[in-house]
Amino acid sequence: AQVQEESGGGSVQAGGSLRLSCAVFGVTSPNYFMAWFRQAPGKEREGVAGINSDGSTSYADSVKGRFTVSQDTAKRTLYLQMNSLKAEDTAMYYCAERLGWVRVPPLTTPLYNYWGQGTQVTVSP
Repeated sequence: AQVQEESGGGSVQAGGSLRLSCAVFGVTSPNYFMAWFRQAPGKEREGVAGINSDGSTSYADSVKGRFTVSQDTAKRTLYLQMNSLKAEDTAMYYCAERLGWVRVPPLTTPLYNYWGQGTQVTVSP
């Protein structure tokens, strides 16, 4: 089984920045895709940004130009740099993974089968 451990969440004022990390433990594979999702109270979980083992990325329209997803393959760690944060970015952020290859990492919840416990991001107006 895969284990993902997120960190880096916290409270910040609007316009500020945070960097989330997700360390992956378990089975290794040369082909995988990973993504960040978020869920605000009373809302469905939504995809934020994804990256595959080749380094191809995808972003939700709501975060394009503000968030950057990256990875350190040697450390098996996924990152999400979040800049120009808005109050509507407040949510629990989760990282997810699925082994296998895909050309463009999807931002669809059911396609991922390994999930972390989440890290809270709170942005005050």
